[in-house]
Amino acid sequence: MADVPLARYGEAAIERGLSDLDVGVARRRGARTVSSNRSSRATAVLPMKLLTIFNSDDRAVEHVRGDRARLDALVKRVGNHDEWGVRVMLNPPRAATAAAPRLGAAAARSGIAYLSRKKAQRDASVELAERAREAVAALYDELSAQARVARRRAASELPAPSGPLLLDAAFLVPRSRAKRFQAIAAREARSMSRDGYELMLTGPWPPYTFVQD
Repeated sequence: MADVPLARYGEAAIERGLSDLDVGVARRRGARTVSSNRSSRATAVLPMKLLTIFNSDDRAVEHVRGDRARLDALVKRVGNHDEWGVRVMLNPPRAATAAAPRLGAAAARSGIAYLSRKKAQRDASVELAERAREAVAALYDELSAQARVARRRAASELPAPSGPLLLDAAFLVPRSRAKRFQAIAAREARSMSRDGYELMLTGPWPPYTFVQD
């Protein structure tokens, strides 16, 4: 919580700003702010909704007191925990290269005719999709075992820069398990990279995903 100038953050100013808001810039600035405060190891950090502004300290205190029971429950849930994000993308060129030996073997078994090669390609695509589902499910289960709570978001909700997004998940991880969680993610990133997957780990963050009822 911090004091801000009313001229810039009053209702009218915010309405004007929202009409010309660069979400990307705002997101990067927000990430930098969070990163700069990571050294503050408070027992629990409860993120509030974007643009939650009180016109006086008394109003802020009144809000906290009125919501005390819910806030106490949230502190109990997320205390000494941080949120970690994991995204897994498929890199099609690398995946195709990794699958090439299997594709070549399939084509050799079925002959060199055009239709046989096309069938082998289709079979390889089906196999790749199945392997991707299995790999992502196994990763999610392994990381979930280190977390208090895990939530998986539909992969289509966010775009991915390099290829199809196979997994977008958040994990509420006890700080005592953070190093273990990171080590598992790093190991799996190396292993999955050989098959054409890109694993991105972000965090630690305040528990944005886990303060919603």
